[in-house]
Amino acid sequence: MWKSGDVVTLRGIYNRRAWYVQSAVVVQDRPEEVALAILPGAECFAPEGYINGKHGAKRGWDRWDDYVNDNWKMQRYNWHTNRLLILLEPEKYYASIYFWQDDVNEFLCYYINFQLPFRRSAIGFDTLDLELDIIVEPSHEWRWKDLDDYQRGIDRGIILKEWTNEIDCAKQEIFEKLAKRQYPLDGKWLNWKPDPSWPTPKLPESWNEV
Repeated sequence: MWKSGDVVTLRGIYNRRAWYVQSAVVVQDRPEEVALAILPGAECFAPEGYINGKHGAKRGWDRWDDYVNDNWKMQRYNWHTNRLLILLEPEKYYASIYFWQDDVNEFLCYYINFQLPFRRSAIGFDTLDLELDIIVEPSHEWRWKDLDDYQRGIDRGIILKEWTNEIDCAKQEIFEKLAKRQYPLDGKWLNWKPDPSWPTPKLPESWNEV
């Protein structure tokens, strides 16, 4: 178990390769829940296509092509603008995330990221983002994000049927929590701020060893 203030590595792993890597700070690590902070300045790695395609000037990049061809080149970058608090529960097919604009401490949204249940590693936590997301406004209005990307992953045979079954169950769980304003969609963490003494997170040299 990690202690508050420890720097860990949060990774997306596919076919025993790191696909997405973030340095994070542990807020708390308990058997029932892990809370991680992604802070501006945090060192990260992602495929060049992700940085320059999905979030850059070159549109048309498809993550699933990289997976099918087992071909992607990782590029370093620093996280910026937003502060994230990521809540992970064992065996869950999603993470619950609080988003703030860091410089003005403005809460932007809750974010449900559907992903494989996390596994612990020697340097932190591993999972795999499955593209499907729900954005929940502070008013608790919500909308889907990346439905088309999720369906393409299914169509390409990368997102497995057993995963979609689990996600269907997870959706119902989320919608029940949303309807009842239950944790973590109840604002419990809204006043949370990182410890100012925490260092800017960096990745270990072993970030790509799986």
